[in-house]
Amino acid sequence: MALSKLDNLYRQVILDHSSHPHHHGSLEKSSQRIELNNPTCGDVIHLELDTENGVINDIAFSGHGCSISTASASMMTEAVIGKTVEEAQALSESFSQLVQGNDIKELDELGDAAMLGGVAKFPARIKCATLAWKALEKAMNNPETGIGESGFMKHEEDKE
Repeated sequence: MALSKLDNLYRQVILDHSSHPHHHGSLEKSSQRIELNNPTCGDVIHLELDTENGVINDIAFSGHGCSISTASASMMTEAVIGKTVEEAQALSESFSQLVQGNDIKELDELGDAAMLGGVAKFPARIKCATLAWKALEKAMNNPETGIGESGFMKHEEDKE
């Protein structure tokens, strides 16, 4: 009984982030902008970051996607705002490991995003959950080319 109540709480938090996403929209000032899409399902994210001195001061996203994709983007923005680029990269890696079903030490640091660990049971949804995080990684790893860059999300089976 307690487990079903916990599952219901997780679902409610995910639905809330999907219905009322945090940091949804655009920024007046951004240092990196990127568009990434998931060709498997058609989800698209436009991510904007305002970084200064290696710290993510502000972040916003727009686009369209399923409830998991939107909720994950909302949760990601909450988790990384105010973090250094290095801290955000570590969180992104932790999130990727989590949704693949691996145990991680940084569960509390992910905030609400930790609730998406159950996505590991649904392999097709992993790509939805990681889209925003992959866009974040791409923007942080290519700060000089992040503005206006767009691309398709590559998946492990696509990389050769």
